[in-house]
Amino acid sequence: MFTYIHHVGIACRDLDAKIDFYRETFGLILVSQEGSLQEGVREAMLQVGENGQLAASPLGREATPSYVQLLEPLGPDSPVGKFLTKRGEGIHHIGYAVADIAEAMSEIGAAGVQIIDKLPRHGSMGSSIAFLHPRDVGGVLTELVQVAAVAGHGVR
Repeated sequence: MFTYIHHVGIACRDLDAKIDFYRETFGLILVSQEGSLQEGVREAMLQVGENGQLAASPLGREATPSYVQLLEPLGPDSPVGKFLTKRGEGIHHIGYAVADIAEAMSEIGAAGVQIIDKLPRHGSMGSSIAFLHPRDVGGVLTELVQVAAVAGHGVR
């Protein structure tokens, strides 16, 4: 069902400083920067490896990019703001790519895992997303990501 690890979400207090750190230290490439008042967050997606340097799949599948998603809360009462208050900076969630989010949600829900989102919602770079409750996934907030059909997302 999961096709690959799409991204790892990392909560941070200063998005711009963390973008600089990941670019300068690890050579990651900023491909998208967005904000969501509804989610109470500013975020950046940084690609791991350039298009020509993507890791080859051991199963012979087409190589796909993976990302580090940096999340800065817009306020202390947002989900990421509460996370930072409780746990500090660090890994917030892991996002897995799925081919069909509605189908994945149906199958996962039928297996007894609580899905936080009743319907898919808008995610980074035009994707459709839904979250699974961490108590049913070994304590890990898990995001399902159906990547947008449009290729070549630039910085927004």
